[in-house]
Parts: sequence; structure tokens; C-alpha cells
Amino acid sequence: MVDLESEVPPLPPRYRFRDLLLGDQGWQNDDRVQVEFYMNENTFKERLKLFFIKNQRSSLRIRLFNFSLKLLSCFLYIIRVLLENPSQGNEWSHIFWVNRSLPLWGLQVSVALISLFETILLGYLSYKGNIWEQILRIPFILEIINAVPFIISIFWPSLRNLFVPVFLNCWLAKHALENMINDLHRAIQRTQSAMFNQVLILISTLLCLIFTCICGIQHLERIGKKLNLFDSLYFCIVTFSTVGFGDVTPETWSSKLFVVAMICVALVVLPIQFEQLAYLWMERQKSGGNYSRHRAQTEKHVVLCVSSLKIDLLMDFLNEFYAHPRLQDYYVVILCPTEMDVQVRRVLQIPMWSQRVIYLQGSALKDQDLLRAKMDDAEACFILSSRCEVDRTSSDHQTILRAWAVKDFAPNCPLYVQILKPENKFHIKFADHVVCEEEFKYAMLALNCICPATSTLITLLVHTSRGQEGQQSPEQWQKMYGRCSGNEVYHIVLEESTFFAEYEGKSFTYASFHAHKKFGVCLIGIRREDNKNILLNPGPRCIMNATDICFYINITKEENSAFKNHDHQKKSNVSRSFYHGPSRLPVHSIIASMGTVAIDLQDTSCRSASGPTLSLPSEGNKEVRRPSIAPVLEVADTSSIQTCDLLSDQSEDETTPDEEMSSNVEYAKGYPPYSPYIGSSPTFCHLLHEKVPFCCLRLDKSCQHNCYEDAKAYGFKNKLIIVAAETAGNGLYNFIVPLRAYYRPKKELNPVILLLDNPLDDLLRCGVTFAANMVVVDKESTMSAEEDYMADAKTIVNVQTLFRLFSSLSIITELTHPANMRFMQFRAKDCYSLALSKLEKKERERGSNLAFMFRLPFAAGRVFSISMLDTLLYQSFVKDYMISITRLLLGLDTTPGSGFLCSMKITEDDLWIRTYARLYQKLCSSTGDVPIGIYRTESQKLTTSESQISISVEEWEDTKDAKEQGHHRSNHRNSTSSDQSDHPLLRRKSMQWARRLSRKGPKHSGKTAEKITQQRLNLYRRSERQELAELVKNRMKHLGLSTVGYDEMNDHQSTLSYILINPSPDTRLELNDVVYLIRPDPLAYLPNGEPSRKNSICNTTGQDSREETQL
Repeated sequence: MVDLESEVPPLPPRYRFRDLLLGDQGWQNDDRVQVEFYMNENTFKERLKLFFIKNQRSSLRIRLFNFSLKLLSCFLYIIRVLLENPSQGNEWSHIFWVNRSLPLWGLQVSVALISLFETILLGYLSYKGNIWEQILRIPFILEIINAVPFIISIFWPSLRNLFVPVFLNCWLAKHALENMINDLHRAIQRTQSAMFNQVLILISTLLCLIFTCICGIQHLERIGKKLNLFDSLYFCIVTFSTVGFGDVTPETWSSKLFVVAMICVALVVLPIQFEQLAYLWMERQKSGGNYSRHRAQTEKHVVLCVSSLKIDLLMDFLNEFYAHPRLQDYYVVILCPTEMDVQVRRVLQIPMWSQRVIYLQGSALKDQDLLRAKMDDAEACFILSSRCEVDRTSSDHQTILRAWAVKDFAPNCPLYVQILKPENKFHIKFADHVVCEEEFKYAMLALNCICPATSTLITLLVHTSRGQEGQQSPEQWQKMYGRCSGNEVYHIVLEESTFFAEYEGKSFTYASFHAHKKFGVCLIGIRREDNKNILLNPGPRCIMNATDICFYINITKEENSAFKNHDHQKKSNVSRSFYHGPSRLPVHSIIASMGTVAIDLQDTSCRSASGPTLSLPSEGNKEVRRPSIAPVLEVADTSSIQTCDLLSDQSEDETTPDEEMSSNVEYAKGYPPYSPYIGSSPTFCHLLHEKVPFCCLRLDKSCQHNCYEDAKAYGFKNKLIIVAAETAGNGLYNFIVPLRAYYRPKKELNPVILLLDNPLDDLLRCGVTFAANMVVVDKESTMSAEEDYMADAKTIVNVQTLFRLFSSLSIITELTHPANMRFMQFRAKDCYSLALSKLEKKERERGSNLAFMFRLPFAAGRVFSISMLDTLLYQSFVKDYMISITRLLLGLDTTPGSGFLCSMKITEDDLWIRTYARLYQKLCSSTGDVPIGIYRTESQKLTTSESQISISVEEWEDTKDAKEQGHHRSNHRNSTSSDQSDHPLLRRKSMQWARRLSRKGPKHSGKTAEKITQQRLNLYRRSERQELAELVKNRMKHLGLSTVGYDEMNDHQSTLSYILINPSPDTRLELNDVVYLIRPDPLAYLPNGEPSRKNSICNTTGQDSREETQL
């Protein structure tokens, strides 16, 4: 066995106990050699150099002592001048000789000896081989001039009264001050401020010039006017300020020459100093300086990290961030690597923002820049991606590195991160809040196909508004739409709430219905104290607890509301107008804005003693009384939850046995076997029993399994959804899953066709003529446009082409910039669109953050901009639950027991419900659904106003038919727009022309001329449509497609659609209204014997789980 002592080397002497006792004797006997490093620092010169120069603290003390000596010498010179008696006469000897007392001479000699010795010593220590470089330095020359004469006077007493220009020591004091400041920054290990140094140099230079001029003129005028120091100071200030009163002037030629020299020096030195100061000031304005540590500790601030700051992004952030009252005292520090844009600089100079926003040019990957922004003291850090870049993956990589850098530098700082691609989301899973753009974009596009205008609904919910938009408009729909757009999601603990405290121990649907009836608030979800998950509409079997956090939709939060009970008389008046009044904004609903009054309405809905039923009453009962609705039970039982025709129950029980058998052959419910990217939320959805071969996914090519080459040949029962995208990215997973969610009925599953290129032939093969919706995704390749706003140019023109070719096609698209929404379905001569443009400008002038909301395509849900959802990330700083609620509404996340967003359409058989309050009661008492809003479609009124001139073509052809048509429209205001859209509307741009037309009498000649003009315009318009129709039909015939069903004349110019979020209880329902519902989870109340989600996946899906999945 090997000896362990021979293997292990002995310890160094100071670590061995015997060496501690014997000293270093054992070490001396060792064969090893002790090596000492840095031997050059042991020499006397190096030690002096270390003390005087290298060591920051000792060097700082030496500089301070030297600075004090120079100031003392200047102070002794002033004392000598003040003690000296002015001599009579104009002899030149008074210039070279002065009266100096012996004590004063002794002090000056001592100062001179110390200064000269220090100067020689520092010169010796900083010697680098060139002695002339040391001798010819200006500080050394000045030191020799001021010190050597005093030292000579020690050995030659007759020279004690020789004049020495000691006042020149002010320049040496200036030089010592600069070195002292440099050493001070090094000693405290602080980044040196070039701006501070330059200001210090400028001030010290100016003081030295003035002091030199004062002392020089005073001494040279000893043979002239005998000026004292104060008169010299007065003369210098008047001269350097270019005032020049002339009451004090030099007399001798020597003093005049000295003044000329000083002015020349000032004209050379001072402009150079000012130029450097201005340059540093401009550079500091670009870089932004620092956010002081004192401010960071006493004030609250957040940091916004972006790769490039644009004016739209900045204003969206500032308007949304400062919309909350409790954030008014916060500061925003912007950290951006690029130079500040001109428009951004102009905005940040506005007093409202200049006192709150601090711009710092720097990178989040540098600790120095993060230290400048005081990231470790920040309340939050927002990291936004640049969506205008061509390579969005590269943009995500930059965002990920910024998030990592901030997390490494300030681990406790909350992170709010925006990411573009869903496959990059798992890299920033540690962030507190993450918004993935493509996830939300595709989910909203998918839900727009099922629930119309879901994108508009979500956008309005996540924007902060007080509901004042459109209140100055003469049109009723804009007032209602703008008023309801102020609704947002708020939260409150149930036991602390006036809205919901009385519903403790009662069912969720009971609390939701009665809170809406009494206060006008819409309770949409809760969160248990012992559970972090939010449950949207947990259903009638959920019992409210005192510690539950309630989430509700309202104009403002409960804390900003006051409550008042009206007497019974007012209550009865409201009740009478509750059902019979016209559709209008609520008089009694809660909260117009902050601090308004909520009116307590007690039991305004009709109740009936009969049981719950959805069947319509008989005609006789209809004439006598209003149909009754079952009450909402406090604690629901099984019998109170039933299905109905009105609600179009989407459960599988309503299908016939044959349909159920056929559907079971095709679909099974389960989780997708594969996820396209890491971090996708598993969703319970409809799956095929067998995976379709990849060859069968090509619609335009036949294979060995089928011979179909176009969508018509497949014979789909449901209408198609066509997705026109540039690439089949991973984000399409979030488009398909909501359309195949388990709660969607099988008979309503729409076929989805992915179109990667959209020429006319491919569009026709895909079945665009009979498609339900066509989704156009923004093209990433167009992001390289020189102008940022031109990034949407290709998408807008493509959508406009589709709109012109297929006017009846429902087109849904997404744009990068919200300002470009005004170009969707653009008509150059549409007066109504021009009026909406003026309204948008007025709302923007009033400070509205939702000025674009009145654009018809956005209000109808045809277009949205994903940049609008930036406010979702900003709101999460105050409402940390907003991202979770939005993901639940869009179906991106599924929580057991949480409901989902769906919709129902009001038909003629449903109009007996009459009002929104009765519909609320009907839904809560029957199926447990909670309505949150209405999507309404109206026909544009044919009225002459300042904003719109609409004239029907048929009015000139048949006056009688036009009158009957107008009478029919007035009697049936709630009718559909299909009859009205048979004859397209012609608008006139000139208001003066319309007014002259209205003043003219029914003269036959004028009427005939106008009739001919209208017919010509109509002929031109119809010929253009016919030309486009012929083009499409010829292409269809060439491709062998049937032209049946191509509706080339249908146009939706005469209709407009908008959303009413949480309307008042007395809002009357109209035909074709689409009601947004949050429906309870159908799997939450399955009996124990029913299969669970995990067990419902069929065996075939399990067998194919190892195979590759193609999206």
C-alpha cells in the first residue's frame, strides 16, 4: 500500500502548527524557493509614486493640500495690496518694487518653498524619459515664476520687496482643482461626469481671467490713477460684459496693453470652453444623463426598455399608464439604444411629460446603463419587442436577452415582457407577466369567425376610457357605442363590496343577475382564496364566499362610486320606461364617470309563479300580459338548469341518434397529441379518430385517397373559413384550437383552409364564393418598408381587391398600425366615411385614447391592430389579472370549472323577451349563461345632415315605391338589412348641392335633369360591378367551377355594426342582435360515471400519439 504522506505535499509554513511554534526554520530547511512578486513597488521611488499619484485617496489629499496652498498665496497677495499705502508719483520703480512687511514675506517664502518642493517631487515621479516635457509645462513655468524669486530673496535681502506676480497662482489652483475632481471620482468609484467637469473648467477659467485682470490692472495703475481692487473689479466686469460705461478707464499705456491682451485671451479661451460645453450638453441630451439614486429612493419609477422608440408606442404607453389615478406620481424612465426621434423629443418637451418622463440612451445589456436607470429600485420593467422588423425571431432574441439582463441585474424587479413568436415564450417563463402577440392575434381572428367582433370587444375592454367618446355626436348609435366602450374589468373582495356583499352564500348566477339588475354591473368571474386560478362564470352551483375576489365589468370601479336610493314613485316611472321606452342609454344604470351616482332599482323585472319554461305563451296571453320568465334561484338545483331552443344549446344531447352516430365516427374529444411549440396550453378539443395523411392536406391536388381538386367537390356541409397567411407558422395552432374546442358543437365545426398565396385562381378553388369568413393575416415580408406606416400597404391593397371582387365576403384582417384602419374597405366618395374621419379628429383633440373606435370596419370587427393589445401589458401593472381573463375569454387557457366565450343570435321567436334585463334573467335561470354585451347591426338612415347625404337610386324611378319602402322601414326598424341592401345607396359629397336640392320645388325640368344624372352614375357604378363580376365568372368557368351562388351584386354599404358592452337593463333587443355569453364549463357538472377529460381520448388517438403531427 502506498504511503499517504509521500503522496500528499506538505502545507505551506503558515498553515502548519509546528511552523507556528518554530517560526520559519522548517521553511528555510525546505528545498523550495520563496518568490516575491511586485518587487519594483518596494523601491523608494515606487512607494512615493504610489502615495502621491497611484493611490486615489492619498493622491486626493495631496491635491487638496496643493489647492489650499495656491488659494493661500492668492489670499496673501490680496492682503499685501490692501496693507500697502499708495505712493505718490508716476515713477516706473513703483511697478517693480512694492512694500511688503516681514511677516507677510515670511509666509510667502514658506508657501513658495513648499510649492516648489512639491512640484519638483511630482515632476521627478512622473518623469518618463523626456526632461524637456517636464520643464516646458505651463504649470511648472508658473511655479518657477512665483516661487524662485522668494527663495532667492532669502539669500539676497535687498530683493524682499521685489514685485512677484503671485496672483498667477490662481491658474495653478485651477489646475489642482481639476486633478482633485478626477481623483475624487476615482476614490469614490463613480462614473466621471464630463458635463460636470466641463462646467467646472468653464467657471474656474472665467474666475481666473477676472482675477488676473483685476490684479494686473490694479498693479499697473500704481503709476496712474491709483485704482484699488474694487475699482479694478468694477472695470473688469463692465468691460467683459461689453457694457463699457467709461467712468473708469486705464491711463498708462502698459495697463491699456494689458487690457487688450486679456480681452484677446478671453476671446480665444472662452468660446472654446463654451463650444465644448455646448457639445457635451447636446450629447447629454441625446444620451439622457442619469436617474439619480436619491430620486430613485424617494420617488417611484418604472423603466421602459425598447429597441426603437416610436411616437405611437410612446403615446399609447403614457396615455394608458397615466390613466390610472394612483400612478400619477410615478416617473417613467425610457431606456433605448437609439438616439431620440425628433417627434419623440418634441413630445417630451411638453410640460405634462417633461416632468414625468426621462429618456436615457443606452442598452439593457450593459450594467452601467441599467445602473443609470436605477433598475434595482424600479417598481417594474416593461420590455417591448419591435414588431416592425422583418425578422421577428431576431426581434424576440433581442427581447429575451434584455429580459435575462434585467433579471440578472435586478432579480426583484417585476418584469412585463412582450414577445412576438409563441415558440420563444418559454425562454422568458420567469417573467411576471408575458403577452405573446401571435397567440392573441390568431385567437382573436379565430373567435371573430365564431363570435363576431370579438377583437373589438377585447380591445375596448383592455383600454382605459371614461365612456365620453361620441357623446357630442348627433347619431344615437355613436352615443351608445361610445358610452358602453367605457366599461372595463375591475375586482373587489366580496365582503368589502356594496355590489356583491349581500349575495354571500348564494349562487354565482343569482349574484350576477341581481347585481346587474340593481347596480348595472356585470359579474363575470371569481377567484377563491385558496386557489390562484380565475373562474369565469363557474355556474349556478358555485356558492359565493365572503373571501372570494369578484371580477365585474362596469364603467368605473366601486370605490369611485356613490350610491343613492330613489323613492318608489321614481322607481315606478323607471319601470314603465323600462320595457316600453326606446333603445337608449340608461337613466338609472350606475356610474357615468368617476364620482357619479348609482341608483338602486328594486325588482324591475317581471316574475312569474310558473316554473321555468322557454316556450312562448299563447296569443291570447300575449295580448293580456307580458310573457313571464322563471326567477333566478339563490341556490340552484339540477332541475333549474335546462336547455332551450332560444339559447341553441350546444350540448351533444340535442343531436339526433343518427347524427350522434355519424359524428362519433369522425370525431373524438381529447387533447392534441403534440404541441407545435414549448409552452402552449393544452386544450380539450375535437380530434379525428385517425390522422389524415399528409398528401390529403393539399386541397388543389388529388392523391390516392381522394380525387378532389377544389373545395366545392368536397361537399362540406358547413361554410368554410379561409386563412390567407404568408407562412404556416406555429401561431396557426392558436387559430385552429379555438375553432375545434370541445364545447363547440360538432355540427357547427367549420372547415379551415390555409391559403399561403392568394391569386384569384387559388381563391376560387378554395371556395371563396361560398366561404363564411376569410381571414387575412398581416404579411411579415412587408415590414421592410422605409416608412413604418407602409408596413400594412400590401395587406390593405389585397383586402381592398377582395372587397371589390367579392363584396358579400366577410373579410377579417389584422394590421400593424391602428391608424391604417381607415383604409379598410375604402371608398373615396363616401360622405359617411368622411364624416367619421372628422369625428375621429375631434375625439383625438379631446384627448381620447379610442379615437379610432368609430371607424366602421373596426366597430364591426372586420379589422383590428395587435398593437392595441399593448395596453393589456400596461394595464397588468395595476390589474395583474387582466392577462389571465383575456386568455380565458380567447380560449388560450382552459381552467377546469371556468366558462368560455360564445354567442347567440336573437331571432324573431326570441323578441318576446323584449329587454336585455329579461334576457339576463332568462339565461341565468335556465342555462346559467352570463351575457356581457350585444353586437348590433343597423341600417344607415337616409337622412340629410351635415355629415351624410344618402339618396336611393330607386327614388327617381318610382316615387310611390320609395314612399312605401320608407313607410315600411319606419314601421319595422328592427328588420334585417337584406331587403334594404337590394338597392345600393348613392351618396353625395357636396352639402351645398343637397341643400339646394331640398329648397327646389317639384319642377319637372330640374327633376328630369337630376334623374338623368343619377341614372348615369348608377349606370357607371353597375357597369364597374358587372365588369368585375364577368372577370370572376370567366375565371371560374376556365377552372371548371360552377358559378352558382356567386352574388356579385350584394353590397353592405347600407349597414353598420357596433358593440354594446354591458348595456343597461332597459336596452331593448332587436332582431339579429348577437349576444356575447360566458357559458359555464359543461364538463364541470358531469356525474361521477361520466368519462373525464383525460379518459375521453379515444384509443386511436393514443395509438397515433407517437406519429408526427403536421399542422
